[in-house]
Amino acid sequence: MSPSAVADEADPQWRHALLVFSGQSDLWWLRLLKPGFRHCFVALSGSGGWVVVDPLSHRTCVAHIPFGPEYDLAGWYRAHGLTVVKAKVFSPSKRVAPVRAYSCVESVKRILGIHAGWVLTPWQLFRYVNKSRKYLLTEESG
Repeated sequence: MSPSAVADEADPQWRHALLVFSGQSDLWWLRLLKPGFRHCFVALSGSGGWVVVDPLSHRTCVAHIPFGPEYDLAGWYRAHGLTVVKAKVFSPSKRVAPVRAYSCVESVKRILGIHAGWVLTPWQLFRYVNKSRKYLLTEESG
């Protein structure tokens, strides 16, 4: 049994995520990207709280927030000036994802199960998720 199969069995509700976008960046060249969409990261909701995966240029930070799904983490991020999209996590078909350089966008796409090779920037990811609709988590769907 693969580690991902074990994770799916251990927490079958590992399907909800907050896709978070920020305009902050310490790298000068990221200022060329759309303001408000220069970085992205994801928070995953599980029975033990939230797991935040923040892929940075020099390392990936992973943090556990022990508050349950009833905690308004999206509201907290929004209050701090970040853009938040509630999303679903999918298990894509078992084919190799398009090969791309490691970035915050590629990391988040892999976590969410997105194989859109042309999505390269946080702004493109935001537009793709909002246009696709299958990734959006509405009040009715979850």
